[in-house]
Formats: sequence, C-alpha cells, structure tokens
Amino acid sequence: MKKLFSAPFIAFILCGTLIPTLIIAYYGFTNRDGAFSLANIEAIATPEHAKALMFSIALSLVATLICLIIAFPLGLILRNSKLGQKGFMIFLFILPMWMNFVLRTMAWQVLLEKHGVINTFIEALGLPGLQMINTPGAVVLGMVYDYLPFMILPIYNALSRIDNSLIEAAYDLGATPKTVLFKVITPLSVPGIVSGVTMVFVPSLTTFAISNMLGGGKVELIGNIIEQEFTTSSNWNLGSGLSLIMMIFIVISMAFIAKFDKNGEGSML
Repeated sequence: MKKLFSAPFIAFILCGTLIPTLIIAYYGFTNRDGAFSLANIEAIATPEHAKALMFSIALSLVATLICLIIAFPLGLILRNSKLGQKGFMIFLFILPMWMNFVLRTMAWQVLLEKHGVINTFIEALGLPGLQMINTPGAVVLGMVYDYLPFMILPIYNALSRIDNSLIEAAYDLGATPKTVLFKVITPLSVPGIVSGVTMVFVPSLTTFAISNMLGGGKVELIGNIIEQEFTTSSNWNLGSGLSLIMMIFIVISMAFIAKFDKNGEGSML
C-alpha cells in the first residue's frame, strides 16, 4: 500500500526529469536527419560559443563571489541575533522570492535605464547620468539580486548548526576573534558555503532571461545562444548539444555538494 503513495513522485520524476533529459540527449547526439553525430557537442569549441561560455563563467563567478561576500557576514549577524529579529530578517530576504522572477528583473530595468529612477536622481544632483542598462554590470547586478537568497539561506543554516560550546572553547583556549572566525566558524560552515555557491553559480551560468532584460541583447551569454537555437533558429539539435555541455557543470556541482555536504547541513531548510 505504501508503494502506491510513491506513484505520483515516480510519475513526476519520469515526466518532469527523465523523459525530457532523454529527449535532449537524443537531439544532442543526432543531426537534423536523425543520424548519430557529435557535431552538436563539438560546437562548444567554436569561437562564438567558447567566447560566450567563458564570458558566462566569468560573470557567474563575479556574481557568486559578491553573493558570498554579502551572505557570509549577514549569516553571522543573523546567527547571533535574537530569535524574533532573526525570523523577521529571514522573512525579508525570502519575501522577494514570492514575486515573479521576471517582474523582479524588470523592476531593475526601470531603475537602471537611461531615464530611470537612479539616473533621474543623479541628474537632479547636477551630475551626468550613467550608462547602467545593457552592460555586463547590470547583468551581474540582476544575478546577485535574484540569487542572493539562495546563498544566504544555506550559509545561515550551516552557521546556526554550529555548537556554541565549540566557539566558547576556542575563546577559553586563548583564540582571538579572528582565529575563531577562520579556524572554527569558517571550516564548520563549508557545507553551507558550497551549497550556496552551487545554487548561485549554476543558475547564473545558464540564465538567459536576466541577460535579455538587463543586457538588452548586448551581453550574450551561453544561455542566450541556447535559447536562440531553440526559439529563433529552430535548431533543436545544436541547442540540445550545448545544453548537454551545461549539464556537465550541474553534475560537477552535485558532486561537490555530495562531497562537502554529506549530512545536508547546508540545505536551505
């Protein structure tokens, strides 16, 4: 009887994960005539695709680093705060996630565009306006804003699980606050850091919506190329081949999580 309750989950895995992945794999390893081919996989080595991939990795690393720099100190603050304040602060960071992803990103268009809110304020002070929209910086800003909660929550969860007696013991043995931070707290928070880095880096690397809206077509990432192959060029074979390359990064990230967060200490819950 208990096995029947697993049927919806199994059906979801099959229809939502396994079958689509197999379809992508089929298109990725065949040409338009249906014959087996590695050309779609090897296409990642072409100058256009390789440049887009390297640029995507660079922007994703910058966004991930910024999120980490913001999230780790914030996680420490939340850990040491009172329960009421802690719950309220976490709620504030989760609140934007309740809003539609596209709407949140479009809001930054209003703020960053040439005659947007920020430039209007700057010009009101008598200063020249800035070119913020349609730049790599705008795309990174969008990544940080949209994915920051995915860095904060795992790090906070890992920090909150650290036993206070370990920190007190370190101080009793003469450790300085700096030593406690780098020798005790940071090593124990590695599961949360790895989980947070993965959950920010992977979606940043594969995104196309943020670069479309805040990059204005002038910031082309590998995600944009894949999206164009499926929608504009109708070349599902090439799009699938490039998508399979991106899956490699997902598999690598899952391997890192499995290695450094075996007990789920860095989960978001």
